[in-house]
Amino acid sequence: MSWIRKTAAELADALAAGEVTSVELTQAHLDRIAAVDGAVHAFLHVDAEGALAQAAASDARRAAGAPASALDGVPIAVKDVMVTEGLPTTCGSKILEGWIPPYDATVVTRLREAGLPILGKTNMDEFAMGSSTEHSAYGATHNPWDLDRIPGGSGGGSAAAVAAFEAPLAIGTDTGGSIRQPGAVTGTVGVKPTYGGVSRYGLVALASSLDQAGPVTRTVLDSALLHEIIGGHDPKDSTSVDQPLPALVEAARLGAGGDLSGLRVGVITELSRHEGGQGGWQPGVMTRFQESVDLLVKAGAEVVEVSCPHFVHALAAYYLILPAEASSNLAKFDAMRYGLRVVPEGIDNPSAEDVMRATRDAGFGDEVKRRIILGTYALSSGYYDAYYGQAQKVRTLISRDFEAAFEKADVLVSPTAPTTAFKLGEKLDDPIAMYLNDLATIPANLAGVPGISVPSGLADEDGLPAGIQILAPALADDRLYRVGAALEAALLEQWGGPLLDKAPTLEGGAR
Repeated sequence: MSWIRKTAAELADALAAGEVTSVELTQAHLDRIAAVDGAVHAFLHVDAEGALAQAAASDARRAAGAPASALDGVPIAVKDVMVTEGLPTTCGSKILEGWIPPYDATVVTRLREAGLPILGKTNMDEFAMGSSTEHSAYGATHNPWDLDRIPGGSGGGSAAAVAAFEAPLAIGTDTGGSIRQPGAVTGTVGVKPTYGGVSRYGLVALASSLDQAGPVTRTVLDSALLHEIIGGHDPKDSTSVDQPLPALVEAARLGAGGDLSGLRVGVITELSRHEGGQGGWQPGVMTRFQESVDLLVKAGAEVVEVSCPHFVHALAAYYLILPAEASSNLAKFDAMRYGLRVVPEGIDNPSAEDVMRATRDAGFGDEVKRRIILGTYALSSGYYDAYYGQAQKVRTLISRDFEAAFEKADVLVSPTAPTTAFKLGEKLDDPIAMYLNDLATIPANLAGVPGISVPSGLADEDGLPAGIQILAPALADDRLYRVGAALEAALLEQWGGPLLDKAPTLEGGAR
């Protein structure tokens, strides 16, 4: 098997055994990027020189018998919303084109300290606003399973890079499902940690009360290994949880044994209906979901149905809270301090407001403008209580729904996304249809609880990946890894090997 098709855990073992060097692994992935990324467009910036230098330093550490971490030398890709010293950070927006940050995000610092060579920065919907990575100012990313389809969003670049074997690991961010939904439609594993469990310092904010960085990988164990590196308290982040991480890798290894005896799994009624309600669940997605639930039962879990009645209002609440916070966070892009600056034509001695207006008009895309306008309106005098205030009350009710559900179940499950990957352009002109892709993932962000998406198989209608979402109480991230690993082991046995082995090949940039 080619090195690029091995899991991060397998690569780490091979490095530890001296079977391969980090330079060789990193070069293999750089070669893969060169071969297929012209078709996939997962990366916005590739740092071959920097990655190889970091790989050489990793090899020196291992030769001295002092690896920095278990994953020392395993290459990784980083979503372009995390600031990286010396490397461009654009957030998929023209307004930050060419900006090179003077410091690293805490997540990036921890990756460097752990010895993971950074291959480059991945494509994303502009400022993480989108569910398809079509809203990137630098062009859409394509799904490696079908280049005519979306890879999810906003972190489609990270998911596509992992699915296309361009990187064994990637970092994503999840504000309303932007790690989990791309995971579902690309056949990868995506984890949204507990809010505050991974530092947001250096993450260019979309919605500060919702954003969370997390792992994008091909296996549950790989996510646990990466999560333990990037997680933990950070005094630079005022929302960081000052508690030690649970034993995530241990939980994943335990779950891989396949025994879930005594575990209570709650199926969320409002997110598991075949018909009716919002979104329209694709039959093939629901079939794979039910099969996954049956496998959990075979592993010894007890399945109960739980109702979270306020989840039906989550989408509406989210699309008031997020734009409101985004309109505030994006106010700093004013053409005065950094980023793009456009001087308007036909105006003698333009004012700061004139320059700001021209810059934002040229620098922000349509979706960003749409959400800024919506958020500013929701926060305006006379409407704050009617819109933003009411949405926050709904958020509280959703958190209470979770609390009640977790009294009946140890974890909750649902499909990750209502459908498989849709065609590029299919929903681009229909924002509401686009927003419905996050129907199942948004509640976790509103309540701050952790979630994981694990591939559940291929939908019968189109042969494209679907995902199952597992949710746990806040700070109980280890439950995600135990249940996810147990389900993954059962599914691997059923499939006869990894799901991504069934994906079309991408040789020479062609399907």
